[in-house]
Amino acid sequence: MTPPTSHTWAKRGDTPVIRVRGRSQRRYSIAALACYKPGERSRLIYRPRRHTDHKRGGRRSFAWTDYRDLLKAAHRQLGGPVILIWDNLNVHKDRRLRAFIDAQDWLTAYHLPPYAPDLNPVEGIWSLLRRSSQANTAFTDPDHLITTLRHGLRRLQYRSDTIDGCLTETRLTMTTPRLQTQ
Repeated sequence: MTPPTSHTWAKRGDTPVIRVRGRSQRRYSIAALACYKPGERSRLIYRPRRHTDHKRGGRRSFAWTDYRDLLKAAHRQLGGPVILIWDNLNVHKDRRLRAFIDAQDWLTAYHLPPYAPDLNPVEGIWSLLRRSSQANTAFTDPDHLITTLRHGLRRLQYRSDTIDGCLTETRLTMTTPRLQTQ
């Protein structure tokens, strides 16, 4: 991962330079859910995963089973029904994951329009993460990278106002259907 850069200070006339030796052959993926419920604090549920065998033909990203397990964990943590709004990542549209979602009475899924990252609150989380905990850092090894990512995500987990801000940035509103009196 090329280190993201941010503003920094240096002596006048000396441009700061970050030297990076080569590229790592290790792959990491992180999946996250920004969870909103009226009247409760917003939550961030995430799972990092290291892909150790991607060079030998293994997966380079989350499999549908990883997303299934993340959704089950979210359901346990939230303790109620889940309405999932997803982007159009090909794994999110996998027939096996779709069958799992359809089989759960506590889970409803909707997909965002194609090419609409501005409607996805998790994109705001990634942007904040790159600009805060990753900025101006040349990672010494893969463990340093994953430790920094986990620390940054953990800090964001406890800042529900920041997670709310990511939803506000999308200009989407949370509405609930009105209860019908019988």
